[in-house]
Amino acid sequence: MGADTRLYNNIDISEDEVVPVDWIEPHKTDTLETYAQKIMYQYNIRPSSVVIGTSLGGMLTIEIAKKVNLKKAILISSIKAVNEAPRYFSIFKALPIYKLLPLMLLNKLGFLIKPMFGHMKDSDAWLFNDMLSKNSPKFMKWALGAVSNWGNITIPPNVHHIHGDKDRIFPVKNIKDATIIKGGSHLMIFDKAKQVNKWLKSILNK
Repeated sequence: MGADTRLYNNIDISEDEVVPVDWIEPHKTDTLETYAQKIMYQYNIRPSSVVIGTSLGGMLTIEIAKKVNLKKAILISSIKAVNEAPRYFSIFKALPIYKLLPLMLLNKLGFLIKPMFGHMKDSDAWLFNDMLSKNSPKFMKWALGAVSNWGNITIPPNVHHIHGDKDRIFPVKNIKDATIIKGGSHLMIFDKAKQVNKWLKSILNK
């Protein structure tokens, strides 16, 4: 949720027309469902579209796919429904301590959360910290609440899921019906890009 489009620097699907999606500033009352609706309108997402989302973006991809019959909805390092969510989701929902954090602190916590994302080489670690530091603290606080309160139980058609077996944010033991990449962390889109690209191209060519 702290990333921007640079997250996809190592992804190569250049044979297709690619439209990067930037976060838009949410209203404080937005849920993932209403925010997904705004993304749809902003980027003119239609039934013939293919939408690819990572982490928070994957959850939003599910919400978009519930509203429009996408050609393909592809999730990377994400979850499809609340039954795939880790236990800490319910803890954050019951005890929303993120609400107490000052906005100015939210994008300065990279050193605390980076270990949860797995080992990174120096260039990836720098990019991770830079994305986090430049993201909107208002967006991050909203996203923490929206994700914690997500209660989706519907998996729409044409959903494809790519997940790493070393993901600490969304442990693989909770994940169902996914292509598993061995050694893939939550940020495998960086260090396992070759494998992710292989499966993306396979899905897109089906």
